[in-house]
Amino acid sequence: MLAIAASLTSMVAGYTDPGAEQGEQLERLLARAQELRRTALRLADDDAAASRAFGSAFRLNEGDERDRAIREASLGAARSSAMLGDHAIAAIDDLSWLAENGNKALIADVVVAFGALRAAVTGARTNVSFDLATLRSSGLTLEQVREQQPRLWAAVEKLDAAIVRIDEATAAVDHRAAPTDSA
Repeated sequence: MLAIAASLTSMVAGYTDPGAEQGEQLERLLARAQELRRTALRLADDDAAASRAFGSAFRLNEGDERDRAIREASLGAARSSAMLGDHAIAAIDDLSWLAENGNKALIADVVVAFGALRAAVTGARTNVSFDLATLRSSGLTLEQVREQQPRLWAAVEKLDAAIVRIDEATAAVDHRAAPTDSA
């Protein structure tokens, strides 16, 4: 979903004629979107590897080795999802800029990109939260998880805030992309 959002961002940026003072800003935005698309594909591969480790840990026989493997795999999966979420959060401002300054004929693509970005952030948030909660199966309480993994715990809150930002940005332009009031 992050790669889709980045691709749509790149497309809208590519079809936008910059104003007199926006040329360099638009070029940097386009370069960031193209790099994000490549990064997103790599992050998806990294996340798949983390998921395989996660599944392997649960197939081990019960005991200390399994508990350790679950902890390591859960943390690896949570870190992977948090990293993806960080990249998605960084894309919000560029997409918001395009919503205001991009090619007006492509506003529907901006809204679709916001939807894809929201899906990426929501997926990252859900996965980080789930992976942290999974640490309970290795004997930790949620309070211990929060104390031992404050950065990952904070990532969930940061991703929640990003969802709100995306929803607000989408609501601000959706009427231009999909007007439903015939008046």
